[in-house]
Parts: sequence; C-alpha cells; structure tokens
Amino acid sequence: MARLHAGRGGRLIKPERLLPLRERYILQHLLLGLAALTGGATALIWLTQSLHFIGMIVQHGLSLPAFLHLTLLMLPSFITVILPVTCFLVILWVYQRLDSDRELTILQATGLSPLRLACPGLLCAGFATLTAYGLSLWGAPLAYHHFHRYELEIRNRAAAFLLEEGVFTPISKAMTVYVRERRSDDSFGGIMIEDNRVPTNPVTILAEDGLAEPHGNTLRLILHNGSRQTLNRRTGELSTLLFQLETLDFGSPHDQTLSPDVAELTMSQLFHPQGDLSPHARNKLLIEGWTRLTGPLACLSYGMIGLLCVLRGRFSRHGNIIRPTVAILSVVGLMILSLMLKNLAERDPSLVPLLWTEVLLPITLGGGLLLWDATRRYRLSAAPVPSPASR
Repeated sequence: MARLHAGRGGRLIKPERLLPLRERYILQHLLLGLAALTGGATALIWLTQSLHFIGMIVQHGLSLPAFLHLTLLMLPSFITVILPVTCFLVILWVYQRLDSDRELTILQATGLSPLRLACPGLLCAGFATLTAYGLSLWGAPLAYHHFHRYELEIRNRAAAFLLEEGVFTPISKAMTVYVRERRSDDSFGGIMIEDNRVPTNPVTILAEDGLAEPHGNTLRLILHNGSRQTLNRRTGELSTLLFQLETLDFGSPHDQTLSPDVAELTMSQLFHPQGDLSPHARNKLLIEGWTRLTGPLACLSYGMIGLLCVLRGRFSRHGNIIRPTVAILSVVGLMILSLMLKNLAERDPSLVPLLWTEVLLPITLGGGLLLWDATRRYRLSAAPVPSPASR
C-alpha cells in the first residue's frame, strides 16, 4: 500500500502527486543509466590503472587480496572525477532518446513546461552532486590516505624480496645492499651495506648474517657480528665500530617520505596548513580545498547544459545532431576552462571566485531560462480566449 504524506490542513498527499508516473519513469532510466555508465567507466579506469601494480604482485609474490585491497582504494578518486561527465552523458542520452521517439513532443502537447520536464534530470544531477560531495570531502581523501600508507607498507615489506644472492641491490638512491647467501628461512649470510643517506658521512656495514622482519611501515634488517665503518669527508677520518647486534630500517623517513599527499589531506588541513610552507605550497593547498568544494557542482552544471540543449530545441523528424554536438563541445570547453583556472589560481589566489563562476554560471543561466519558459507558458495558458461574439 502506498505511503501517504501529510499536507496542509492535515490532508494526506500521495507520492504520485509529488512525483507523477511520467517523472518517475524518466528518473528511473536516468538513475539506472548513471549507475551503469559510472560503474563501467570506473571498472575500465580501475583495470588500466591496476596494471601498474601487477609487476609488484608478480615479482614480489604478494597475494591477490593485497592486490585487490590496494587497487580498490583508488575507486573513490576515480568516481569523483568521472561522475560529472557520466551524469551529463546519461542526461543527454536519455532526453535525446525521448525526443527522437517523440515522447517529449507528446508531453509538451499536454501542457508540460520545459521546467517540469527537466525535473527528473535535475533530480538525477542533484543526486550525483550530493554523491560527489560525499566522495570529494570525505570518501576520496580517506581512501587515498589508506592507499598511500598501504602502498608504502607493501613496498617496504617487499624490499626483502629484492635482495638476491651475489647481486648489488639498490634499495634506494642512497643505499645499496649486497647479500652473499640467501637461506630458506629468509635470513641472509655475508651482508655488505653501503649507506649514503648522509652524504658527508657515508657508512659501510659488514655483517656475518642477518634477518629481515616488518616493523610498522618499515622493514627492519637485524644484523649479527659485524662492523660499521663511517667516513668523515670533511676530515678524511675513518672510524670503525664492531657490533654483535645492529638494526637497520629500510623505508625509514630518510628513504621514503611519510609526509601526506595533498589528495589525502582533510579540508581543515588544506585551508589551515601547519608548518612553515612556501607561498606556492600554501596556494596549492588552498586551491585544492576550493576545488573540492566547486568540483561536485559540475554534475549539476553539465547536466543543466544537456537539459537545455534538448528541451529548448525544436523537434526534427530526421534527427538533430547539432544540439548534442553543441552540448558536448560546451562541456569539453568548461572542463578545459576549469583546468586553466585551477592552474592560474595556484599562482594568484585572487582568481578563486572564477572557479565558482565557472560552475555556477551554467546553473544560473539554465535555471533562469527554464523558469522564463515556464512563466511564459503559464501566462499564455492563463490569457482569456476571445468568444466568437466578440470577434
């Protein structure tokens, strides 16, 4: 039994009166198309991007769940980027199909204004905008944070698999490891390490044997019975230290930075950065924050362009390729303009209002045109019809 909603005076309103069957029919096709197209595009991008990690999986023997866990964390970022484009394409395709099948012509003949016909498209674009805001402000930064940390953890743990017998293996740009023997229990015999992380004091470590084990986000190498030779380049003095037990971390802050990426920072960290940063770095963080606020509105902006190109044009019996082409070129132009404004705003933060203007202008103009069409149709329908006697 359909649910009833209370209206004014305690009267009950059926949901069919809030959203009639024709609007629900169009909205259903829009949402299904949006889910299908966004899912397909996301899967395609995920497949192409995940190819970069297959080499790590094959060479280092990482498990399939680790591969899936790592690559699936990239999905929120992909969806945030492609959702405005897929929303525009779905709205344009569904309304263009309704127009070619003359369904829009029939609905307009019943007295429906372009604004009323645009309601399902606006609801679909509004849903996409809310979803994009949830991903842009919370989902994508959180997922990328876990992706960044998990990738670093995998690379640090995989460092042990890079060590081969009789090979000088560069662990990083400043560290090289030589292993004479690799045993079945993942321990090593005959180890030599050249450590140049401090260029003024290079270190050479020799050890009889060692064992690698994970330690947090780093890989720790435990060395036994060896020596540590440190050269002071300023004085030329060589100092030697004998040890029975020594630990060395791979992937430490000296090797791989643990500083967060811009994409994983929260909104408060973007608008109120901590630390002594250069003006360019602060502008970059600031523009990233404004982009997260303006980017999701592109769903509504691009969707409005698709609705205007279909609903405000005339029906052509032989089809019309001009209106879809104009809509696609308009969206491509807005995307290029958005990238240009973002790069310019990083140099001059006073251009931030242009980021808002670029996404709000199509929404404002489109909404104004649809309202003008609706009021004009209302005035024409309300105008008195002259009687035959007055003619």
